[in-house]
Amino acid sequence: MKKGPIVAKIMGYIKCDYNVWPGILPNAGSDKLESTGFLLAPGDSREFQAPQEWSGRIWGRTGCNFDTNTGQGNCATGDCGSNQIECNGVGATPATLAEFTIFSGAKQDFYDVSLVDGYNLPMAIQAVGGSGSCDTTGCVKDLNRMCPNELRVGDGQACKSACEAFGTPEYCCNGAYDSPSTCKPSSYAAIFKNACPKSYSYAYDDATSTFTCTGADYTITFCPSLTSQKSSRDSSPLSGTGKGFSIGNGASGSGSNPPEDPFPFGGSWLPDFMTGDSSRTTISYFDSTIITFLIFSFLHFLLTF
Repeated sequence: MKKGPIVAKIMGYIKCDYNVWPGILPNAGSDKLESTGFLLAPGDSREFQAPQEWSGRIWGRTGCNFDTNTGQGNCATGDCGSNQIECNGVGATPATLAEFTIFSGAKQDFYDVSLVDGYNLPMAIQAVGGSGSCDTTGCVKDLNRMCPNELRVGDGQACKSACEAFGTPEYCCNGAYDSPSTCKPSSYAAIFKNACPKSYSYAYDDATSTFTCTGADYTITFCPSLTSQKSSRDSSPLSGTGKGFSIGNGASGSGSNPPEDPFPFGGSWLPDFMTGDSSRTTISYFDSTIITFLIFSFLHFLLTF
């Protein structure tokens, strides 16, 4: 198979005020990258070269403790189970995942941020260069703060998926529920989707959660920040400094900051009463209809009196 100059970069676009140990797991048939696990302190960066048609997943491990002499240890969230910094196995859930298929088929890339295996920290993917829709996606809300008690890990380090918490077919989309027609989003998936409408919330959430681009670099940012402190319902560009991870074909090439791209995580996917968001005063459609009717009735009365 022909190898191409696809560049995988870890760059400084993070707002985490703590260390993150990214893990990288190639899918079956894809080669391992130069490293499968490493430490990034705030402000660090790193660059990888990946083979053409590479596919895999990237996640951030938190709360790690590795012995400086032996290199052995583990992490509070996203642990690899390898007892070392390098990941030689599947990462433990719950963990926020960035998933990629680079240069697949007709040279169109596919990428997404998935909460199907739960959540442990905010993450965003931004396409740099390239052609096509190339939308920014991710989850910038702190789901650990709104995680239901039955899904919460420890004192709030991570939030499980309903599948991991309960293990039943209807939550895991297996058995009799192993199809888009039978597996529907649960109330728990709805919580994730409302907070992060562009991320996968359950197994068959493809329509609103898979994104495409051709010939781009991709920056993964852990703990992305918004330039505005307003609610993430408002569209705001990415900003901040720190560390992120990008994969691509080297189109941007300079290693400079990616251009600002609106982070369209606005727009409530569910009504506020289902998500506990009572910070805004709103008038319902029903209320506005009644008010309009009363106004027109009053005007009609004046004209005919």
